[in-house]
Amino acid sequence: MRTKGKWINSPYMFALGMFAMMVPSQAFNSFYSYFYVEKLGLGLGLATLARTIFLIWDAVNNPLFGYWSDRTNTRYGRRRPWVFGAIPLFMLCFVLVFSPPAGLANHGLFTWFLVTLVLFEAVATVLWVNYGALFPELFRGDRPRAKASAIQQGYQVVALLIGTALTPIIFTAIGFSNMAVVYACIFGVFMFLCMMSVQENRASGQGEPLRLVAAFKETLRNKKFWVFNISNSFAQTVNGLISSIIPFYAKYVLHISEAHVSILLASVFVSVIPLVFVWYWIIRRMDGVKAWRLSLMIYGLSVIPLWFGYNLLSGIIAGVIVGFGLAGFLVTPALVGGRIIDEDAVKTGLRREGIYTAVSGFITRSSGLISALAFFVVGMIFGYESGDRPGPEPELTFQYLISVVPLSLLLISVIISYSVKFDFSENKGGSCRHHEQKIDH
Repeated sequence: MRTKGKWINSPYMFALGMFAMMVPSQAFNSFYSYFYVEKLGLGLGLATLARTIFLIWDAVNNPLFGYWSDRTNTRYGRRRPWVFGAIPLFMLCFVLVFSPPAGLANHGLFTWFLVTLVLFEAVATVLWVNYGALFPELFRGDRPRAKASAIQQGYQVVALLIGTALTPIIFTAIGFSNMAVVYACIFGVFMFLCMMSVQENRASGQGEPLRLVAAFKETLRNKKFWVFNISNSFAQTVNGLISSIIPFYAKYVLHISEAHVSILLASVFVSVIPLVFVWYWIIRRMDGVKAWRLSLMIYGLSVIPLWFGYNLLSGIIAGVIVGFGLAGFLVTPALVGGRIIDEDAVKTGLRREGIYTAVSGFITRSSGLISALAFFVVGMIFGYESGDRPGPEPELTFQYLISVVPLSLLLISVIISYSVKFDFSENKGGSCRHHEQKIDH
């Protein structure tokens, strides 16, 4: 039955949270390296070190936030209080990342970057863990999840478009710091609207939760979970790598101005919007696991044309092709991940979306380190250090980083995805819709 109103637990309102988080997150992922390395002159080695230190911190806080979220029990729900508390902190930390004090030297700049990065990503973890944990709880069954995922990814693509294609226009006009303020405000408004529309199922939080060690042991024993997420981590690396490399690719390979970077980025993300719904049509006609594996294969093939780009037009054509592969990877993982959590709930008698989402987030977010290491190693091979010292072959550096490296990573992802059989004990169809679930008051 419906509860309180048609917008309660609506996939359209829930997707506003994805839009809210992805606008600043994508701007960060796409331009933090460009801002600190190319614009401010931070050494590539120090930038890579900062990401490595963060990953060690993230390895500790990510699973703990998920565990604490699963154990939270308030009259407002398990996840919503965490999100509401994190909203203002996320806004502040995002602005600080792009607002280093003027005149910082290399090591001072490194210290500012490291501290703000740790704070920003810690608060982001709270948001992603709790928002992500709500998805399999609110939407049960393959069809409702496929629909909700398609809507969510449609919103995400709009956010990706803003966070990448529009960002160069904004920071060129008003600077990086003011750009961060604008995006922080967008995040705050839409995240608040999303959470006001969510009503959690209190029954999902009933039952004695597993203790910390037992919860981790049960999660670590789930082979499907590990294969699924490790495979995704390599594909997720490609998402971040392509986004962060495009400004360099535009400058050194396509030889276009910063003003044209927005056009190039738009070619990728505008094409994704209709292609997301093409993938929704595909998903409805095949098993979710098969669709997920197919999306990884197509994504791998789609990055090959980027090697052959040489001007704006060829870059746009290659970008549209990449858009089809990206669209598939954006939509399909939610189906498999949700089924893994459902199967765990049948086995343990508990809905443990929080810890699964957190550990999954840590695995896939380790892709940031893979991306940073790829940047560092390829840069070292071809002599690229920073915008001040680009080396003798910057063009070849970024051709490898945007095409050869992603193709290799996606090949690894496909191979890993076939290393275990994904047979689920639950009914595959699952016709229950979000507004048909009984919600206790």
